[in-house]
Amino acid sequence: MVSEVHNDKGESLDMHRHAIGLSKALRLFLLAGGLASVLTAPMLAQNVPSAQEQATAQYVSYPQEQAATIAATVTDPNGGTIPSATVVLQGPESSDRYTITTNERGFFEFRDLTPATPYQLTIRAAGFADWSSSAIVLEPSQYKILSDCRLRLAEVQTSVNVHYSSEEVAAEQVAAQEKQRVFGVIPNFYVSYDHNPAPLTPKLKFQLAMKLSTDPVTALGVGLVAGIRQAADSPNFQQGAKGYGQRFGVTAANSFTGILIGGAILPSLLHQDPRYFYQGTGTTKSRLFHALSYPFICPGDNGHLQPNYSSLGGDLIAAGISNAYYPQSNRGASLVLSNFAIGIAEHALTGLAQEFLLRRFTSRAEK
Repeated sequence: MVSEVHNDKGESLDMHRHAIGLSKALRLFLLAGGLASVLTAPMLAQNVPSAQEQATAQYVSYPQEQAATIAATVTDPNGGTIPSATVVLQGPESSDRYTITTNERGFFEFRDLTPATPYQLTIRAAGFADWSSSAIVLEPSQYKILSDCRLRLAEVQTSVNVHYSSEEVAAEQVAAQEKQRVFGVIPNFYVSYDHNPAPLTPKLKFQLAMKLSTDPVTALGVGLVAGIRQAADSPNFQQGAKGYGQRFGVTAANSFTGILIGGAILPSLLHQDPRYFYQGTGTTKSRLFHALSYPFICPGDNGHLQPNYSSLGGDLIAAGISNAYYPQSNRGASLVLSNFAIGIAEHALTGLAQEFLLRRFTSRAEK
């Protein structure tokens, strides 16, 4: 009986010890599992994108385990992030095109991309120049973070369009011509050194003619020519002060009618330009031809060369008018023809002087 009691107590003691061992083993297992959870939780948290980034991510076309990912943060030149930028991912085919926008931190992400396939990114944002990447080829399971998505500020182009009418340009050119004087004294108004001359209006043609005719130096020139004629006793006026006055009047009349008719009236009626246009370049032969052709060829107001009816007609009409105030002994066809020839010769010599001599001595001439 005692033996049975001892056996029962031994069995109870063994069962109690076995239960204690199982309890310790279970506690050790739970402790190890909890520790493993604590250690692996941060790593798992890193691999799980935030709700915002999940909303920004774009799943494309390759959901297998080896699919790749492209991600980046778009910044401005100062390093600040750019939200709401449009990001376009273009694959090798025109249909392989995907678009997302960056979140408030400028972040974007394209997921499930096919490895070994060239992609190109284009980023656009208001106020910035477009940014494009070179071809991006991903490796299997690669998570590629682009670090150079920095946009430049868009260039601002400002253009100012200034429009001048041809009349305004011509007025400015004539104003410059009216300041041209040989040695700073002798008027040299009827030569243009401008390579792009504007056509003269009738008003400017008369203005230029009157400016030259009424210039004090022109009057001095008329007096000098009258003195030469006085010495040559031509035309057939008497000598002395009265004869000089008569010759002065004839010379002044010839000058005024020639300038007014050949430099203003006919050019306005025939739409021709009475000025000499300085060539200055080319061979000596071409410049000689240009100068000597001045009495015979002129540009029209349309820019085309044409016979110089204004100059020839002005010389001829002025020569015909001179019959009215020359002495009776000098009048006739010979007077008209001689004055006409003198007028042509004067224009030819003027052309030669303008082309080869006077420019270097003309003040305020365009260089």
